[in-house]
Amino acid sequence: MRWVSALVLCLLVGHAAAQGDYPSRPVRIIVPSPPSGGTDIVARVLAQHFSKAFGQQFFVENKPGAGNMIGIEAAARSPADGYTLLMVASTLVLNFVLYRQVPYDPVNFAPITLAATAPNILVVDPKLPINSVSDLLTAAKAKPGGLSYGTPGIGTSPHLCMELLKYMAKIDLQHVPYKGTAAAVTDVMGGQIQVAFATALTAKPLVDAGRLRALAVSGPKRVEALPNVPPVGETVSGYEAMQWYGFVAPAGTPPAVIERLNGEAITALRSPEMKQRLATDGAEPLGTTPAEFSAFIRRELDKWTKVAQAAGIEKQ
Repeated sequence: MRWVSALVLCLLVGHAAAQGDYPSRPVRIIVPSPPSGGTDIVARVLAQHFSKAFGQQFFVENKPGAGNMIGIEAAARSPADGYTLLMVASTLVLNFVLYRQVPYDPVNFAPITLAATAPNILVVDPKLPINSVSDLLTAAKAKPGGLSYGTPGIGTSPHLCMELLKYMAKIDLQHVPYKGTAAAVTDVMGGQIQVAFATALTAKPLVDAGRLRALAVSGPKRVEALPNVPPVGETVSGYEAMQWYGFVAPAGTPPAVIERLNGEAITALRSPEMKQRLATDGAEPLGTTPAEFSAFIRRELDKWTKVAQAAGIEKQ
């Protein structure tokens, strides 16, 4: 039995040494969406920081498609050795709420940190006599189903932002799904529909040009990109709906690796560069412990499951 004990000891020592030397080769960060979006921006700034901090290359690989599921599944199926990581948006949870066949479990990852959050902006056609959330609620209650709102599609963050507002404010608006945010916003400006939620990146130039009117932000506080626009929660108490970006690894990744990545990620997220890069999208860098992020994912899953059920959204 001595040789068995010796073998086990060697394996454990080797495993510990491998973790201590991490990373000893390039590390891939999968982004399950196209380049240039918020998820991609956060991932690339982190990759740059990690490459310098660890003295090893961290690179981003974009794997878009199927509502982010292609990239998320690829990460979930990768070896749990710290050499494949995933930067993902709130679709990690929303897909699980909205689709029957999801090839991963959102709680079955090794959380590293909640990296950033960004609100959506509630916008209306400026030709309408609707200047605040209160005005919108009054108009909606005066004629249930008489106002229409556009989204980039069923189950997207803007869609669920509005469904949460409908649920909490007890109003009825007609949903008109589009193939993207730009198309929905274009129809708000053209008067075909009346209202939409859009990202700050999309909404701000049009609000500044007077082609849209911004009523509120979906997050808990005002954002630097639109400092004069109040949160929905100032009118509808308790309302909060944020797009978020999270950093995870495949389930079973060694805790020592997670701890090292978390520490460096928080350093990067607190840098002026990260704040500046995200400000145009109305996003704010955060940085949490793995345990805090794990609890956050579970809360999001519970929250949006209830909203989807209240909205009568059947799993596709």
